[in-house]
Amino acid sequence: MPTSISNIEDKKRLVRRLAGGGRGFAEQYGFRVTNNPASLFQLLCLAVLLARRGDFRRALDSAHALPANGWDSAARLARSLHADRVRVLRESGQRGDVDALATTLGDLAQTVVDRYRGDLRRLRTVAHHDPARERELLIRLPGVDGQVVDLFLREAQALWREVAPVADRRALVAARRLGLGRSADDLAGLAGSGESERLAWLVGALARVDLEQRYGELTG
Repeated sequence: MPTSISNIEDKKRLVRRLAGGGRGFAEQYGFRVTNNPASLFQLLCLAVLLARRGDFRRALDSAHALPANGWDSAARLARSLHADRVRVLRESGQRGDVDALATTLGDLAQTVVDRYRGDLRRLRTVAHHDPARERELLIRLPGVDGQVVDLFLREAQALWREVAPVADRRALVAARRLGLGRSADDLAGLAGSGESERLAWLVGALARVDLEQRYGELTG
């Protein structure tokens, strides 16, 4: 068990170290976080895959495999064949009920196309930039639950500032173990008031620490 940090200056120093790279979780693993339809949809697919049980690296590989096969937007994924999605997911290392996962991703893509013309920014507009309404509309999408929403908004808060502060379960586990706080509000206080982009970097870095079990290098 790592030693938690209690001194406020030490906390701020660790926050600067974690967020200093200027990239959140998704960007550290090669996914762009930009406010355009393709990027936002890829982040949502990444969130769906990360929420599944199993090695997170398989989720990353599968999330990369979708655009690598030409399915870089909701419209293109919606046009894909179910059998092709199953093949790509299996080749990228997915286990368990891959058939159901392929169906979910196809349904998700088609619903985003049908409701928002393939553009999740339209969801934000429909919600009038209200965070609670945005969450509600996201959860209505196939394959999306509260955990998926947290994973998606962990990244999107860098762009959709109204949803901040957001911290997913793994980020909060790391924050508690490192003595940085117990809530998204605690982390927002350390990141700086109104700094949703910096908060996204911090929360993403904390999630990586827990997933990769890198506590020792931070507190050793």
